[in-house]
Amino acid sequence: MALPHFVKLLASLALAAAAHAQTAAYVISDSTTGFILEQSAATRKLQVGSLTKIATAMVVLDWAAASKADLGQLATIPDRIAALGAAQGVGFQPGDQCSLRDLLYAALMQSDNAAAAALAEHVGHELGRNGEMSPADSFVAQMNALARHLGMLRTRFVNPHGLDHLERTVPYSTAEDLAKLTSYAMANSAFRFHVSQKERKIAITTATGETSSYLLRNTNELLGTAGIDGVKTGTTARAGQCVIISSGKPPETRAEAGQQIITPRRLNVIVLGSAARFDTAARLLQHGWQLYDSWAAAGRPMKGWKAPR
Repeated sequence: MALPHFVKLLASLALAAAAHAQTAAYVISDSTTGFILEQSAATRKLQVGSLTKIATAMVVLDWAAASKADLGQLATIPDRIAALGAAQGVGFQPGDQCSLRDLLYAALMQSDNAAAAALAEHVGHELGRNGEMSPADSFVAQMNALARHLGMLRTRFVNPHGLDHLERTVPYSTAEDLAKLTSYAMANSAFRFHVSQKERKIAITTATGETSSYLLRNTNELLGTAGIDGVKTGTTARAGQCVIISSGKPPETRAEAGQQIITPRRLNVIVLGSAARFDTAARLLQHGWQLYDSWAAAGRPMKGWKAPR
């Protein structure tokens, strides 16, 4: 092993060790294949807070694509947001109206719980037209159906926002399951665009008909650094500090059998229950690219590959 590479490897392992000490669970995965390059407690069931809103957004986007629904249509903030506690984020009030598109921005960028509730109520009404469940329950059922479809075997969603103190049934997921969800979400161009925005102005119409604008600011402090263009933060008392980041590099191009083979390069890092989520995620990403290079050099095997030590 060449000395410079050995020194880089030692530094990378030191970064990973420091990150491991600060987090309850993490996963570093290749976004294209879903292959896990490194993990710690990846299958441990944990509360994940507002990382839940990734699933919420994907149910909305999948529904819109399947039904050819216009994301510009208005949704009404439901009365039941009072149960979410004091107004946070945007400060939506019952009766306010906002487009589905802007509600997605509010839920994903600024982690607004009322926005997630409004999306669930509106889309759930469309999903459950012929059923006996409430719109919100229909929506959550679709979130869990998506989880099953993606093979998220240790995940249970109970609401669209991720608050874990409102129901008797506590929601949970794992770092491994969230890696699957993140790969699925980041393959969707609309989702990628939403989570890549640092700021976004949205329009709100109040119950009295007054229209105002609000400037959203993304809660992901790492956005725009080290190629990071997503994904989502999450925090509750039970979940602790959580974050998922995604970073891409220019694709690799190689000639093979007279053809040009283009291989995307994107890493997803899932961090749950961290004492310092952004520092931890940044360390793991740096370590992850070192692992990715070794994995790629080995031919990107999907089985049998072990991280160098």
